[in-house]
Amino acid sequence: MDSSPLPTGEHVCVTALAHEDLCRVGIFVWVRRKGRDVVAPLAQTNPLSGDKPTRVAVADRHYWHEQGRTF
Repeated sequence: MDSSPLPTGEHVCVTALAHEDLCRVGIFVWVRRKGRDVVAPLAQTNPLSGDKPTRVAVADRHYWHEQGRTF
């Protein structure tokens, strides 16, 4: 199961994809939270805005994750 430093419903800004070494068991992103950069699972984020390719990519990842797919 994914773990995250983010409480449910918290709004953060995703700033980058985490380094591939951090993504060996899932897809992780860097988020800006309370003035600090932290790593969180992409599966636990939902875009509130962003361009269409970003929204589609995140939706595809959520679908993949919900189907029980793992690395």
